[in-house]
Amino acid sequence: MHVPEDLRYTNDHEWARPEGAAIRIGITDYAQDALGDIVFVQLPEVGATVQAAEGLGEVESTKSVSDLYAPVSGEVVEVNAELADRPQLLNEDPYGEGWICVVRPSDPGSLAALLSPEAYRDLIAG
Repeated sequence: MHVPEDLRYTNDHEWARPEGAAIRIGITDYAQDALGDIVFVQLPEVGATVQAAEGLGEVESTKSVSDLYAPVSGEVVEVNAELADRPQLLNEDPYGEGWICVVRPSDPGSLAALLSPEAYRDLIAG
């Protein structure tokens, strides 16, 4: 499984990429592989306030429906509207075009509490 070095990770298989004052969020390669073919994504609304480790949307695949969890608390400032018509982007490019949303964190230091690439690799290997 591909685990980029420039990201932080959650125990629930979301990734977080710092981008200036905001954080881009998606699901990991491991998550998309475990889910199988993704057919629908429920995105959060722009302007919504999300809490770390709480639900921010859902992903439906041919195998199951899974919740998406916010890696950090903050305000949703952008969503990937392309996923409405092309949910398979989560399978095809989970770290690129398949991103879920962008959050402006209420605590910019909260990213440091997430898993490092090494710790995430240990999690999925175990």
